[in-house]
Amino acid sequence: MNVEERAVVFACGDQRLVSIVAIPENSLDRGVLIVVGGPQYRVGSHRQFLLLSRQLADAGVPVLRFDYRGMGDSSGNGQTFELVEDDIRAAVDAFFREAPQIKSVVIWGLCDAASAALMYAPLDSRVVGLVLANPWVRTPDGLAKTMMKHYYGTRLLQWEFWRKLVTGEVNVLSALGGVLRNIFARCARKKENSDATPPFPERMALGLKRFSGHVVFFLSGQDLTAQEFLEMIQRSPRWQDALKRPHIEWRRLDDATHTFSRREWRDRVGHWTIEWIRSW
Repeated sequence: MNVEERAVVFACGDQRLVSIVAIPENSLDRGVLIVVGGPQYRVGSHRQFLLLSRQLADAGVPVLRFDYRGMGDSSGNGQTFELVEDDIRAAVDAFFREAPQIKSVVIWGLCDAASAALMYAPLDSRVVGLVLANPWVRTPDGLAKTMMKHYYGTRLLQWEFWRKLVTGEVNVLSALGGVLRNIFARCARKKENSDATPPFPERMALGLKRFSGHVVFFLSGQDLTAQEFLEMIQRSPRWQDALKRPHIEWRRLDDATHTFSRREWRDRVGHWTIEWIRSW
């Protein structure tokens, strides 16, 4: 399929954001906005987002990928994923200007971009779907629990670990001490900030519950971030309640890494995205 791919610069407040839009010759009326997990720019690790964009566009899906303020070629100061609402809104505005045939947008986000997308989506009626790949929910106590279960628990069953322990190459007490310090520090911060803004994983769950569109989760089997996410939703009543809403689907690649770094994984994720977008 013929695809027009061009650079687009648009405003976000008084800053200029740089993007690449890909418009297929015969396109769907539903586009995909790729929100980049960071810190990185619109191309992505091992050209992940560039290649995903082209795969989607070749299948007739319009795509826009962009740099947040302060990242890549965009101007301004860098923003954390909790402060990119204006960036995403400006990108959606630009997408509709550059691709007037689209009637709605799906946000595709990896890691903390998935987190940002969940918090943003209920605020914009133009967003009708979310692709959430290995969502970022890391907090110090959550990381400690996941490390204990999925890292240290596995290590205890490995001969190499015991060899290093006997020879002094690994210091278990030091490692466990670091985990425990993280837990105690997190508990202290919770006590000090009990009246503050809810932690971002709770705001993500609230966003999911309020969002009325379609959602699909992509999870990698060989990724600590994905394991943290699964551990958190198992112990969070708020997340369990949010996940009861309709139009939620799950896909899992057991052997894949966080960024789907092999071609077979990347292609599978792209195929899943195209198939899912066309299914509703």
